[in-house]
Amino acid sequence: MNSVDINMNKLKQLGFNETLEKARAEQNLTSFEVGRIILEHKERYVIKTPEKEFEAELIGNLRFTAENRYDFPAIGDWVAFSEYDDDKALIHSIYPRSSIIERQAVGKVGQVQIIATNVDYGLIVQAVDRDFNLNRMERYLTICNASNIEPIVVLSKIDLITEFELESILIKIKERIKDVLIVRISNQNKKQYQELKTRILVGKTYCLLGSSGVGKSTLINGLSGKLLMKTNKISDSVNKGKHTTSHRELIVLDNGGIIIDNPGMREIGITDRTGGVETTFESILEYAENCRFKNCTHTKEKGCGILKAIENGHINEDAYANFLKMEKEKKYFESSEMELKKKDKDLGKTIKKFKKQRKNNKY
Repeated sequence: MNSVDINMNKLKQLGFNETLEKARAEQNLTSFEVGRIILEHKERYVIKTPEKEFEAELIGNLRFTAENRYDFPAIGDWVAFSEYDDDKALIHSIYPRSSIIERQAVGKVGQVQIIATNVDYGLIVQAVDRDFNLNRMERYLTICNASNIEPIVVLSKIDLITEFELESILIKIKERIKDVLIVRISNQNKKQYQELKTRILVGKTYCLLGSSGVGKSTLINGLSGKLLMKTNKISDSVNKGKHTTSHRELIVLDNGGIIIDNPGMREIGITDRTGGVETTFESILEYAENCRFKNCTHTKEKGCGILKAIENGHINEDAYANFLKMEKEKKYFESSEMELKKKDKDLGKTIKKFKKQRKNNKY
């Protein structure tokens, strides 16, 4: 097949870069077109290029050789594809990912759900009037830290509380969470979107993280200046937000920023193989240097530096409790994942043995 020419300048507006272009050459993908996954639903995908969009599916070999969730495309992925009909395409390969935002798959022990890939910033959206929860915010921070992406906390609906209440919330955040950018927005004051707009950079990808009803769809409309996303009112009877976004979707803004929208997440299970928990709770773990024992669990040991810091009022007790909960969750996921891999390996050996026996019986 002949090499396919691509327009690097236009692809950069979707987030393509020199690293991906290098991978394209090294992996002999130059004969295929380049696009980004903007929609995913039951192994059917929508690919966006600077010129058009394609409905796509995987080639058989890519589907049948997949061993786990990481081998399938996800929102934000760059893929090599070929067009076979009007607006139809086949995906031949997935480009290397710069980052993966993931959580524990709901109801599936030891398995992950990929939220988005190739993300540069995580926009952690919390509504200050009813959704505000520091424990949940620390969970989203941990997901960002585990993915090595920069978090930005967005406090929405500030017009629904008083200045005193807002200041109280900001103080609580700063007591527990250090060195994170906090942006405040109001649906009644469109000028307040300007600060966030200045943070949206050309060719960079931002993933929205938050529960239902916190204003993620309204935020996208505010950033774009258009009615791109449908919004619903909060239910007065249950005081909760309604699901507006039903699937993950990648949206390119006119100013060049790229937003990945998500359905509201009720459960944020921690997987974390890269020290996300440790980064989030660094201000707690620095006291572990004073622990008497190297294998200290920081729960009951005499001479524990963290317990002593709590006793002296240097560590927030709620933050400490949240840290222990996520550490326990992380360890449980790791053990469940190892057990699942062992079962898959044992099954593979059984199948291989069965095939060998059948082959021998033929002779």
